Amino acid sequence: MPFGEGLRLALQVIAAHKLRSFFTLLGIIVSVAFLVAVVAVIQGMNAYVRENMAGAIVGRNAFQIRRTPITVGFFDDEEWERLQRRPIIAPEDIPYVERAVLDAEAIALQSGWPTPVADVTWRNRTVGDAQVFGVTPPFLVVQDYTLTTGEPLTDVDVRERRRVVVLGYDVADKMFDDVALGIGRKIRVGDQQFVVKGVVAQKGTVLGQSLDGFVMLPFTTFETMYGRRLTTVISVKMPEAYMVADGMARAEEAMRIAHRLRPGEANDFTVDTAEGLISFWQSLTRVLFTVVPVVVAIGVVVGGIVIMNIMLMSVNERTREIGIRKSLGARRSDIMRQFLAESVTLALAGGFLGLVTGWMVALVVDVASPLPARVTWWAAAVALGLGASVGILFGVYPASRAARLDPIVALRQE
Repeated sequence: MPFGEGLRLALQVIAAHKLRSFFTLLGIIVSVAFLVAVVAVIQGMNAYVRENMAGAIVGRNAFQIRRTPITVGFFDDEEWERLQRRPIIAPEDIPYVERAVLDAEAIALQSGWPTPVADVTWRNRTVGDAQVFGVTPPFLVVQDYTLTTGEPLTDVDVRERRRVVVLGYDVADKMFDDVALGIGRKIRVGDQQFVVKGVVAQKGTVLGQSLDGFVMLPFTTFETMYGRRLTTVISVKMPEAYMVADGMARAEEAMRIAHRLRPGEANDFTVDTAEGLISFWQSLTRVLFTVVPVVVAIGVVVGGIVIMNIMLMSVNERTREIGIRKSLGARRSDIMRQFLAESVTLALAGGFLGLVTGWMVALVVDVASPLPARVTWWAAAVALGLGASVGILFGVYPASRAARLDPIVALRQE
């Protein structure tokens, strides 16, 4: 029997028993949809963490010199005590880094943890819990910030401890009818008065959390208000991604000189990127990728058993048809190919419907929640391949049973 003829007969049988075919495929549809949707969310999150979250924390093509490393989770007591004995990163360290990393695009000093929050007030309008950062002017370059209006902070602002502020877009938008109208206005950050100098262009959100709810003060003004933070940070932005590793090595050597560390002494600082965060997320997704196949396998096996039982029922229902075909010259291989084609077509239909359902679920998740989702081509290929495999594995026994029927016995079947 030609393949096309087998496929046509299989489609006719499925069309003749639509409801039964749907419930037969329900297990495969749900399993494949679950696989596609979960993989889409995981892949979307992987890309999102690497492209957006890492850049939001450190900046693109950038690294940081910190008192404590960027990490997810908790330090044990011994490690925490050791980190607390480290000196803070000071403004005096910057010249050493600048001389060592001459090809850096920007080198900035910024206040670190704990980051204070304050109410920002203008007339009768208040924006609560805005994050307050103290920075030097190059910080805007490191974080890829651009101003939608106004002017950036300058070295003069830092040197003279001026009471000026650059606002995040959300803060300016909530306080002024038009962000441009905020330039030159006097506002209060906590109980201190400042003049608005600029407004940063909108950066958006990361996992539903706004990146624009902040105020930036000149670093020296910030220290006057809040004192030195425990984890003051030097941020270094390189022109290209491939230059980051070399820049980190030179910055590490410069910091060892600045802190007068002898050969063999451990660093009392950390030169870090957001790779720790990315590595943590990737280790988490690896765990998910080991759990998901188990859940999917259970659903697929159940779906395959249902397909096998339905195909056995179909063989019993069509015993006389099989007898007639054999009496007209159909060989065992023809009968086997016919029923195997029906099984594979049925399972492929389930895989396709599961793929479409999973894609729709992923689309809803992407649109209606802060979780990103990306359906990849390999997930679609796995879905269809899974359907075809189930059809073959669980269709062989019913097909071989149909092929072994005695035509005389089959013709007697009413």
